[in-house]
Amino acid sequence: MTWTIRILAGLLIAALALFYGVLPPRVDAGMNRVEPHEPYSVSAHAEALHAATPVADLHADTLLWMRDPARRHARGHTDIPRLREGGMFLQVFTAVTKTPAGQNYEENDAGSDRITLLALAQRWPRRTWGSIEERARYQAQRLHEAAADDKGFAVILSREDLEAALEARSARPDMMAGILGTEGSHPLEGDLAAIGRLFADGYRVMGLQHFFDNALGGSLHGEAKSGLTAFGREAVAEMDRLGIVVDVAHSAEAVVEDVLAMTDRPVIVSHTGFQGHCPSPRNISDELMGRIAEAGGLIGVGFWADVVCDASPEGIADAIAYGIDRFGEDAIALGSDFDGTVTTRLDATELPALTEALLRRGLNERQVRKVMGGNAVRFFLDTLPGKAEQTL
Repeated sequence: MTWTIRILAGLLIAALALFYGVLPPRVDAGMNRVEPHEPYSVSAHAEALHAATPVADLHADTLLWMRDPARRHARGHTDIPRLREGGMFLQVFTAVTKTPAGQNYEENDAGSDRITLLALAQRWPRRTWGSIEERARYQAQRLHEAAADDKGFAVILSREDLEAALEARSARPDMMAGILGTEGSHPLEGDLAAIGRLFADGYRVMGLQHFFDNALGGSLHGEAKSGLTAFGREAVAEMDRLGIVVDVAHSAEAVVEDVLAMTDRPVIVSHTGFQGHCPSPRNISDELMGRIAEAGGLIGVGFWADVVCDASPEGIADAIAYGIDRFGEDAIALGSDFDGTVTTRLDATELPALTEALLRRGLNERQVRKVMGGNAVRFFLDTLPGKAEQTL
C-alpha cells in the first residue's frame, strides 16, 4: 500500500510539473511562431529613417503569456526588451480574456473557453479562473508592474502622458510607452459599470468583439452577424464619454455600421488586412474600411498570412501600399497581432526590415514615417482624454 501511494504521489507530482512547468511555454512557443528565415538586409538609409521614427503598433497580445514582459525571452514575438531593440516607441498591449475551442474565421459560439485552462496552467490568481473581467484586470496589473520596474517604459493614461513620453524620447531614444486595450468587451460581463473599473485600471482602447458574439453584438466570426444590442449601444456611449478608443477588429460588419452611425469619435481596426488586397473572411469589406478612414479612423495592418496573404516584410509592405492607395496615407498604421497565436516572418527586433521593405516598395519617407508610427501617435494625441477630463 505504501508503495502504491508513493507511486501515485510521484505520478501526480510529475503530472503537475508537466501541466504547470512544461505545457505553458510549449503552447506559447508553438502558437506564436516566427518562421525561420535568413537575416534581413537593412540599408543605412532605412536604419536611419527607422531610428528617427516613433514606431507604433496597435495590437500585441503579449500579456496573455507566461512571460515577464519586462524581460527578454527566446519564444514568442515580443517583450519590452525586444520591442525596444526593434525601435518601438508606442505599443498597444491587448488583453485576451476568452477564446472558444476550435476557433475559426467562419463561425464560433460562445459556449467554450480556452483561457480558463491557460490561466490555471500559467498560475494566474484564483480570481481570474472564473471571472473574465478579472483576467483583464490582472493583465493590466502585469503591465503596470513592468512599468514600475523600468523607468524607460510608461503606461499611457492621458494625452499629457503621451506628450511627456515623446519629450522624454528626444533625450532617451529607447523610451517606450504602452497603451492598454481589450480584445473584445466580454470582460464587461454585461455590467456597464465594468467599463469604469477597466478605465481606472488603465484601459484606453476597447475592442467590442473577439471570436464569438457577446452581449454587445455580433462578431465577424460569430453565429448571428448582428449589429449592436441595446447594451452594446450603452457601452459604446460610455466608452465615448470616458474617451476610450473603440476598436472594431473582429466585429461583425453590422456592428461596425452601427458604431459609425452613433459616434462622432474615430474608431480603429487594430489588426486586419484588406479584402480587396487579400480576400479573407477575417477582413471586412473595403467599402466599410473606406467609411472608417473617412471618419478619421485608423487601420492597423497585420503581420500574418491570413490577413495579408504574404507575411514576409515585402508582403506586409504590399498590403500597406494597397491601404495607402485605397484609403489614404493618414489612415494606415501597424497592427502586428504579435503574440496573438499567429505565425509571422519577423519578430519585434526585426521591425527595421519593414521600413526597408516599404522604401523598396516605393513609399516616400513621409509615408513611411506615417505608417510606421506617426499616424498612430497623432491619433492617440487627438483621441486620448486629458488628465482633467478623466472623470468616472
